Amino acid sequence: MDVSKKEKVAFVAVRYGKEINGGAEMHCRMLAERLAGKYAVEVITTCVNDYVTGGNQYAPGDEILNGVLIHRFPVAPSDSTPWEYWFRRSKPPRRLRHLMYRIRILRLFADIFPVWTWRLHDDIEERKHHVFYSEEMNDFILAHKNSYKAIIALTADYGPFYFTAMLAGERMIGIPTMHNARASFRVSLTQAFPRISYMGFNTPEEEKLARNIFGKNLKDCGIISTGIDIPEPDDWESVKKRFSLPDRYIVYVGRIKRAKVGKLLSYYRSYRRYERKDIPALVMVGGSMEFIGLPEGVIFTGFVTDAQRRAILQHSSLLINSSKHESLSLVLLEALYDKVPALVNGHCNVLKGHAIRSGGAVKYYTNRFNFCRRLHEILHDRDMREEMIRRGKAYITENYDWEVIMRRLEKAIELVAGKLPAGQEIG
Repeated sequence: MDVSKKEKVAFVAVRYGKEINGGAEMHCRMLAERLAGKYAVEVITTCVNDYVTGGNQYAPGDEILNGVLIHRFPVAPSDSTPWEYWFRRSKPPRRLRHLMYRIRILRLFADIFPVWTWRLHDDIEERKHHVFYSEEMNDFILAHKNSYKAIIALTADYGPFYFTAMLAGERMIGIPTMHNARASFRVSLTQAFPRISYMGFNTPEEEKLARNIFGKNLKDCGIISTGIDIPEPDDWESVKKRFSLPDRYIVYVGRIKRAKVGKLLSYYRSYRRYERKDIPALVMVGGSMEFIGLPEGVIFTGFVTDAQRRAILQHSSLLINSSKHESLSLVLLEALYDKVPALVNGHCNVLKGHAIRSGGAVKYYTNRFNFCRRLHEILHDRDMREEMIRRGKAYITENYDWEVIMRRLEKAIELVAGKLPAGQEIG
């Protein structure tokens, strides 16, 4: 079909590009590129590549990547001083809402008082001074929203999701990628969520979290999730040489920042003392690192391509996801697809949910001792490994098939466009 005759659908993402391999960004790319066969798909994004420092690493303007038209808009020069001021100003209601969630009264309170106004101005100002804020992008969304059948915005943690809801909520499908962290308790989200036509979650745990935070503020919602795109791996010998990898190792893939890595490095040091011999290296795959100095046995790769990442993952003995803050974990799904056992942080409800629903394809830990014990068992119990691998492959096939995922997303688009009745199940 001629692209000019296709109905238009837009995605809104904080970053987008072939060089960017964050989980939410990959999530957006996979959905956008698969949807491009049916719709004229556009992505509205910033010129930012480095999410820590901000700045316009990409040139503003349009480009086409794999059949998707990308509109890039510049952000203001990054200045942490005003952002830190507004971040501190907006902190008290986040903390209070998080406390109310932990003592299980927030949902009841949200049903009675759905929109919070305490420090709302401060929260909005913090978003306006964040590295992903682009006034030009907001102007574009407002001016062109009626040309799109639906606008799909990802990641509620950041400003573009909020401003899209405020400017074009009636056409918006929100994919919030929420997790149990204070960013999910921002007061501005109580203002944004009621405006969003449909909310698509990645897992049942994420949907439950949102219901317990926002109560009746949620309109139509359900599970959309995503499948996985598996790139061809690079030649293993060249990858092994390029990153000086040993024959045997376990792997962490993702942002190497304290909020994501958690206690992994400390627990790995304990495992080395616990095991004493035949200890696999810990390979940490990610584009940037917050830590100064790494413990013995830890290898940091820096940025890798998708093909290099898959080669490293395929040849690992085990994947570890130590984050407490996940809404899905694409790398976990990739590991299960590639028959790599996985050990995850049981304090993350989403990761623990994968472990339970998969029937043990994934194991989880909750403290230092059972981290060491679980890691030892998975690495040395051949029968356990084989059973984990078998169950993992079945879990991916049954739950993350692309036909199922895209059918859900297309139904959500029709619902937002008014061609399906509100409240209809899309699963």
